[in-house]
Order: sequence, then C-alpha cells, then structure tokens
Amino acid sequence: MPTLSVNGTTLAYDDVGPRDATALVFSHSLFFDRTMFRHQVERFSREYRVITYDHRGQGGSAPSAAASLDMETLSEDAAALIEALGAGPCHIVGNSLGGFIALRLAARRPDLVRSAAALGSSAEEEHKVAEFDPLVQELRANGTRNVVDAVMYIMLGDATLADPEKKELREHWRTYIEQLPPSIGDAAHAVVYRESVLDELSRARVPVLAVAGEEDHAYPPPLSERIAETAPDGRCAVVPRAGHSVALEQPDLANGHLAAHFAAVDGVTR
Repeated sequence: MPTLSVNGTTLAYDDVGPRDATALVFSHSLFFDRTMFRHQVERFSREYRVITYDHRGQGGSAPSAAASLDMETLSEDAAALIEALGAGPCHIVGNSLGGFIALRLAARRPDLVRSAAALGSSAEEEHKVAEFDPLVQELRANGTRNVVDAVMYIMLGDATLADPEKKELREHWRTYIEQLPPSIGDAAHAVVYRESVLDELSRARVPVLAVAGEEDHAYPPPLSERIAETAPDGRCAVVPRAGHSVALEQPDLANGHLAAHFAAVDGVTR
C-alpha cells in the first residue's frame, strides 16, 4: 500500500491507469475508505489515471487529532496529494464527505481541478445537527458498535438494505463499520459542524456535477439540485434505487453519469 506524506500527515492511496492520461481523483465517504470506489477504478482505469486515497484519520492513512479533521484541512490534504502526484488538473469525484472536499477544490483550486463531481453530498451547512449530534457523541464514546444499524441506514438506501442480491455489499461494509474506533466520532463531528460553501461555489470556474441518490436518507436530492443551481456550470442527476452511497449502490448508473460528465468537460466524443 503506497503512502505519501503531505500537509503534515501521511495518506494511503492507490494510483492506477496510464500515467499520461487525465487523472480522476476519488475522495471517499465518512465510515468508508477508498475501496468504496472499486467499481469506478475498474470502469475508468483503462483510459484515465485513477487515484483513490484515504482521508487522514481514516482507512490506511495516519491518525490525526480532532482539531485537524475539519473540511478545510481535508481539502488542503487533497490539494497537496494532487500536487505531489503531479495529477492536476484532474477531475475530482467525492461521495458525501468526499463531495464536500470536491466542491471546495472546485471553488478554490481551478489550477488543480478541471471539474468536480459531488455524489450524495451538499454544499450547505448541516441541516440535521440536532439529529446527528447524539450519534457523534456515541461514536466518540464507544465507536460504532452500538449504532451500526443507524449508520447503515444513513449510508445506504432502502432498496440496497432490502435487496437480496446486495447482501454481500451490506455484510462487507457492516463488518468494516462495526470495527471503526471511537476516533471516527472526531471525523463525524467535523462533518456535522462544517460550514457552507454555497457562496464560494457560486463563483466556481469549473464544471460541477451533482449526483443524488433518490433514496438518500441523509442528503436528499434537493441538496444536489441546489449545488447544480448554484455553480455557474452545474448539472444534477438523480439515481433511482440508491441512497447516500451512490457510487457503491448503483455503480453502473453512477459511472454512466460520470463518464458523460468527463467526456463533456474534456470535449471527447463517445
């Protein structure tokens, strides 16, 4: 597993595909790691350079103090990673937490980002602080062991939770989530208490795609529609039978939207 020291931390990452191709950088959700994008790696690494990485304090990356898990620091981590790998200007794609980062880079770093795609995400401050704060406190005290069912409900849509054909997906991520330590609560706190970037996004100079899961229990489609309405060059797509983890739950549909987005930005005819 390669690692890279940037911005005062060490990030675990994977870097596959042709090095001379346009890069796609994938930024994962809270409670997951970079492997949530395995379907995207399989789909795009033949024609693009595909980079996936774990956020500081999560996955295979270095632990981090709670004060360094805010969205601004995580966005600076992503920018430093892109620079260190010589991957810019890239398409950055983020699911949920990763989408917060993608939108910040779209607004702030057009030198590094040619487009952004935010899946199951929001450009706004958290609207469910009262609902999520007790969960954050439980995570900080005991990790995920007592609240794994609640986390699964937040992260997956109704169809995914009920579909017999998605049993392996559910079991894999339930096992992963159950083993997360109390430090995941620090990362969750930073997510819940993030600031809005709507004003910044209104001045973004790169194309922005927002993809919503039709069954997203955390960030329903109107939040993605707001992203598309706010960005000067924004577009929204809604994926049926998907919840918060769009890239994982309906990979073929998500990949179709991403492929069309990349091609349009790069002026490629399919």
